[in-house]
Amino acid sequence: MPTETKKPLQISPSLLSADFTRLYDEIETIASADLLHFDVMDGVFVPNISIGIPVLESVRRVTKLPIDVHLMITAPSRYAEKFAEAGADVVSFHVEADDPENIARAIAGIHSAGRRAGLALKPATPAEAIMPYITLLDMIVVMTVEPGFGGQKFMRGQLAKIKTLRELIDGHNPSCELEIDGGITPETARLCEEYGASVLVAGSDIFGARDRAARIEEIRGGV
Repeated sequence: MPTETKKPLQISPSLLSADFTRLYDEIETIASADLLHFDVMDGVFVPNISIGIPVLESVRRVTKLPIDVHLMITAPSRYAEKFAEAGADVVSFHVEADDPENIARAIAGIHSAGRRAGLALKPATPAEAIMPYITLLDMIVVMTVEPGFGGQKFMRGQLAKIKTLRELIDGHNPSCELEIDGGITPETARLCEEYGASVLVAGSDIFGARDRAARIEEIRGGV
């Protein structure tokens, strides 16, 4: 049976789905969220290019929300600590994107900047790939779409991985958050929560809503 999480469900709207011509106003509309998700893509690790440190520094000045940076870049050890220093509260990067020594170095660099560190898993990557680092992490991110573009459908086949990771977290590092990223709607949110998620990333579903505060609460499960 799926494992129930005791952690409060947090919502992290993805800025990737916002209107960048009016970014301050867009951020204001999701002020009731728990975090602000900030996707960084390099066009190499994933087939898209997004935003970087200058935008992060600007966003940091206009929001009190914790900023949840997700690096979808090659060799993230080059930049992880720099994003932490630029205003991120948590920096997650992909376990597939670097070698074990550099992954450990990047985690240490994020922590040395006083920020939380996370690792993300692509859909094809097994849950067990996280085990060498699990006691070092503050967050684990499960991609329930292929990373690179917003608006994709939730991959239900990832629910088993979410359940396994919840069990691994509970057994090895109970304070670690389990974040789910991709295809989140009120319906898929309930599935993720049932299987052990503690943080949900939603982009197009929130930024495409007429009443974004109400949509955040609906995903959170309050309505």
